[in-house]
Amino acid sequence: MRLHYACSAAKMQRMTALTIRDVPDDALATLKARAAQAGKSLQAYALDVLVGEASRPTLAEVAARAEAEASASLSTSDVLTAIRDARAGR
Repeated sequence: MRLHYACSAAKMQRMTALTIRDVPDDALATLKARAAQAGKSLQAYALDVLVGEASRPTLAEVAARAEAEASASLSTSDVLTAIRDARAGR
């Protein structure tokens, strides 16, 4: 019952439609073939590709995250304390 409710709730979410124009014929043929090979419709396959791409950070996003983490104000003492605490917890 709970699973059915979760599925129904997910279906009720409003999703935005996306139209892609001027797809080159060779790219479309490749996508159709890959969709068929995966046992999916072109729409389902394209959605999986787009969601997968959106879920991976870009190089710029990774660099920005690394920069933010590198600018954290940790002293050598803080690091050594964290190492000691981690070793003591083993």
